[in-house]
Amino acid sequence: MAYMSQEGYDKLVAELAHLEGSERKKASAAIAEARDKGDLSENSEYEAAKEAQAHLENKINKLKLTIAEAKIVDMSRLTADTVQILTTVELTNLGNNAKMKYTIVSENEANLREGKISIQTPIAQGLLNKKVGDEVEITIPRGTIKLRIESISIG
Repeated sequence: MAYMSQEGYDKLVAELAHLEGSERKKASAAIAEARDKGDLSENSEYEAAKEAQAHLENKINKLKLTIAEAKIVDMSRLTADTVQILTTVELTNLGNNAKMKYTIVSENEANLREGKISIQTPIAQGLLNKKVGDEVEITIPRGTIKLRIESISIG
């Protein structure tokens, strides 16, 4: 089960509709075009088109499963008392005084450019259930970092 925001859920549903609609049609058209080129036993275009279609169908099936298992978080029930999924956390790296701001989201919604980190990451795991003012040491692939939680907000 994946906890996510309504926005994240809606994006997945839209992506699924796109893949099942226009992308499926493109894949079928590519196979038909390659098939029309003759002998299928030595037709690399046909094999590539079939492989692309299989990849697309796999992606569609994974999306369907994610959507089926999704649990939309009721934002009105969240509090900013502790770090949890869909909270935004402002942090100070105590090693270099760098300021960071992350929103903890589901794996499917993670986007570092937007400051959204997956709840599965070591940083998010180290911050869960902590409060403003707490200092935490978190082991990341590059070593250990020490962070202080400056603020917690919803969304």
